[in-house]
Amino acid sequence: MTPLVKAFFDPATNTVSYVVRPPEGHAAAVIDSVLDFDHASGRTNTASADAIVAYIEAEGLKTEWVLETHVHADHLSAAPYLQERLGGKIGIGHQITVVQDTFGKIFNEGTEFQRDGSQFDALFREGDIFHIGQMRADVMHTPGHTPACMTYVIGDAAFVGDTLFMPDFGTARCDFPGGSSEDLYRSIQKILALPDQTRIFVGHDYKAPGRDEFAWETTVGEQKALNVHIGQGRPIEDFVHMRDARDATLGMPRLILPSLQVNMRAGHMPPADEHGDVFLKVPVNKL
Repeated sequence: MTPLVKAFFDPATNTVSYVVRPPEGHAAAVIDSVLDFDHASGRTNTASADAIVAYIEAEGLKTEWVLETHVHADHLSAAPYLQERLGGKIGIGHQITVVQDTFGKIFNEGTEFQRDGSQFDALFREGDIFHIGQMRADVMHTPGHTPACMTYVIGDAAFVGDTLFMPDFGTARCDFPGGSSEDLYRSIQKILALPDQTRIFVGHDYKAPGRDEFAWETTVGEQKALNVHIGQGRPIEDFVHMRDARDATLGMPRLILPSLQVNMRAGHMPPADEHGDVFLKVPVNKL
């Protein structure tokens, strides 16, 4: 089956969100939504999410799933807002518990912060199957960027999150807590074992030097042949050396601190204080 895919690009975070639907029927899933956040003022707005809402409502679709490929470190998730507006279950990989435990300690969240993934409606494991209407979706656990990264294979389309980028940009960083370049290499091999014609939809695009337009759709065949980090059968030893050396030069994403605190809670803000005010923490010398 070939699903219909509508992409929504957020230039502020270079994130691509997707609405996926069967070629017939009205069911839909949203993948990797964005809650707009101004870091300087601490203010949120829902313009990016509202564009998705408007599309789904205009098309007469019924949202069954609001999916996360992983706990994002570069943007806040709009999953709770979309669930409130559109319905659907919020899903993520079951290794979210590892991420919650790691960052629960970093942010000193205390015992009131549940580390069992209960903030989400569904925790997926390798080999799980779910449906969007009558359309089957298969779950692949693809860690490396984070322990909880998942790839959703829906018909002839694979939504890989940050695991792979466009072939001219390469692969995800692996230097966040719980990341592993060895794991990422093995995860990418699983994705590249899909049929060559499988469409790959990436979670971000940063417009590699020499390319004029943003892009987010490629294929397994193109990744195998052309990916600048992993293509042409690059061996694991070379990849790990390259990836680790490159990661050592990278700074932290601009929104990593607010993003992690919100996204490990399935897109919810930390609990408000007795006055109804919400605060985000800045741990010093922890990342």
